[in-house]
Amino acid sequence: MTNPFPEKIKSGLTDENLIEQALNGDKKSLEALIYRHQRWIYNVALRMVWEPEDAADITQEILIKVITKLSTFRGQSSFRTWLYRIVSNHVINMKKYRREFQALSFEQYGDSLDNALDAELPEHSEPPVDEEILIEEAKIGCMNGMLLCLDREQRLLYILGELLQVGDTIGSEILGITKVNFRVKLSRAKAQLYNFMNEKCGLIKRSNPCRCVRKTRAFIKAGYVDPENLRFVSNYRKTIEDAASRKSKNVEDLIHSDYAKLYRQQPFVDSPDLLASLKKLLSSNKIIETLNL
Repeated sequence: MTNPFPEKIKSGLTDENLIEQALNGDKKSLEALIYRHQRWIYNVALRMVWEPEDAADITQEILIKVITKLSTFRGQSSFRTWLYRIVSNHVINMKKYRREFQALSFEQYGDSLDNALDAELPEHSEPPVDEEILIEEAKIGCMNGMLLCLDREQRLLYILGELLQVGDTIGSEILGITKVNFRVKLSRAKAQLYNFMNEKCGLIKRSNPCRCVRKTRAFIKAGYVDPENLRFVSNYRKTIEDAASRKSKNVEDLIHSDYAKLYRQQPFVDSPDLLASLKKLLSSNKIIETLNL
């Protein structure tokens, strides 16, 4: 699985090689291009909207745009920049999804955590799920809920710049802003998120009373944690940090390193395999005939 975001891409078959072959009718090259990027797009979408089903729909919509516009790629920028501009424009301007309608300010989110009654988990659950897994599911869900307190641009900046460790050169190209603006906006998003966590969350600051183990039962009752359908902890092989394979040298990160690490150690989730549904949806499109799918 190749990280698409380093400034220097490792040698090997490039995106541009795959595009050229795909446009010459090689369907395997198009499939390879989709498989190379769909998991990264899915993980961006998941943290934009919280629900895996919505993230899958968004990923499919983006890949349809990419496939149907592929013949317009002229190589004036890298394919990575071209692709993730499509991703960023889509996730910033798309319709609101379920959890976004429920999005709160940080103050309101803090109040909702305070109002979630502390309780011990029952000794036996149906179906039986390890208690530690349920608590981890609650933790990740709660942290991703905090991301929804950021506006969409801040959320995207945080996902790219903090989680996936996209540098200001690549990040500014993707979002169409200056490198200075990328750094400033990212810094503001991190400050809002981490200030809230520092005031409310007990994961790092042990004097804060909020504990995942005490809130999990309330999250189950509210439907945010479903023991029969785990959203975040059941379908991954790597953490975000493992997938990105980059270590930040930013001095600012040293200040917030504990909070950043919590997010980077979240699962880098496997994307649903969308190729079959893409073929079906696009079967009547001329580019599909051109690409011989």
